[in-house]
Amino acid sequence: MKKPHEPKKPREQYRVRTRLIHGSFPTGRWDYDHHVVPPASNSASFRLTTAQRGAKGFADFGSDESQKNPIYIYDRLDEPTRGMLEENLAISEGGDIAVTYATGMAAISGALGALLESGHHVVAHRALYGSTYTILAKWLPRWGITTTFVDMKCLDCVVKAIRPETRVIYFETPVNPTMELIDLEGVAKIARDASQGRPEKDRIHTMVDNTFATPFCQRPLEFGIDLVIHSLTKNLCGFGTDMGGVAVGASSYYHPLMAFRKDFGGVLSPRNAWPILVYGLPSFAARMVAEQKAAVKVSDFLIKHPKVGRVAYPGLACFPQPELARKQMVSYDGKFAPGSMLYFELKGEGMSVEERVAASDRFVDYIAEHAYTITLAVSLGQVRTLVENPYSMTHAGIPAHEKVEGGVSPDGIRLSMGLEDWHDIIADLEAALAAV
Repeated sequence: MKKPHEPKKPREQYRVRTRLIHGSFPTGRWDYDHHVVPPASNSASFRLTTAQRGAKGFADFGSDESQKNPIYIYDRLDEPTRGMLEENLAISEGGDIAVTYATGMAAISGALGALLESGHHVVAHRALYGSTYTILAKWLPRWGITTTFVDMKCLDCVVKAIRPETRVIYFETPVNPTMELIDLEGVAKIARDASQGRPEKDRIHTMVDNTFATPFCQRPLEFGIDLVIHSLTKNLCGFGTDMGGVAVGASSYYHPLMAFRKDFGGVLSPRNAWPILVYGLPSFAARMVAEQKAAVKVSDFLIKHPKVGRVAYPGLACFPQPELARKQMVSYDGKFAPGSMLYFELKGEGMSVEERVAASDRFVDYIAEHAYTITLAVSLGQVRTLVENPYSMTHAGIPAHEKVEGGVSPDGIRLSMGLEDWHDIIADLEAALAAV
């Protein structure tokens, strides 16, 4: 006989938007019958009934068995609230497993740390989030791990950059902040082809930061990518209140990701996991629908404005990669989903770089002082619309010439759409453009 809280059909047959609200319950992560909202756990240690059970918990840690019937010992290893969130994050990306971290950068560092050793090599796109670039260009070389940065829109460039010691291909798509797209399926095939004849331990792993697109708009695992990274701080939380990160992939990645996290220590606190589980994921799809609608309206306004020179948004007819956008950026219900992020530049014909930057600064400063619906702040994917200058802010750690080569302009402006009425957002943008 079915228990009262078991669905009449397997939960896998329900749509993803429904499952992100109701989760994977019943779950081996928590034994309960009456909670409508998943309970929060706030205990660093867990009582063990016998020494043998404690020994089994350590022996099972990071294994398939610990996923099904975890024995909780210590928060840094595993705990129930974070575990329930991980189950639902795996669902959101269509992965077997998810392993969460304290921040998005901890997720990137943890995934790279779990896969790379001294002497290994990484191929990465030439434009990346500033801290990701710094990890690859500054910190990993200290341990004998090198990176070749290439324009990964050119698949031949990726092929040529691969070496016998290459173990990871890393990129973002859409790229932060330029909104360029990289062919997920094409890169995955390159990695598979280059790995043929290699021992399994030497194969090339593909890793994609999917934070800009979100799993609502794009699921890289469906195109053959091995690991997907997210900053949970962004759309998957959605409210700008809690930090977190996650790596999602096949079951084979569970043990190395969990084992490295245990020793690396970048564990997501259950206090941060709970609001993402209870508020972030259940409202995620609804927020993305509204934010994407605003992005479509705002991008159309900007591209038609006489003071705007260029707008990069996959939903525009003038976007330079329309076929790839419609192939990769697809919502859970199969519709084109260009996302909620925009990048644009003001018109600068006949102006020096300094003059263009000054005009961009005047625009952003006007918003910071006078706009009601747009906030000057870093981060993205919040219920509030955010604006920033990536060149001097989020990507400041990248050398100037590399930023320019990667398409990050000194006067470029990044806009992350929130849930405000799009009419009001456009009114604030219009006032700021009039003041330039």
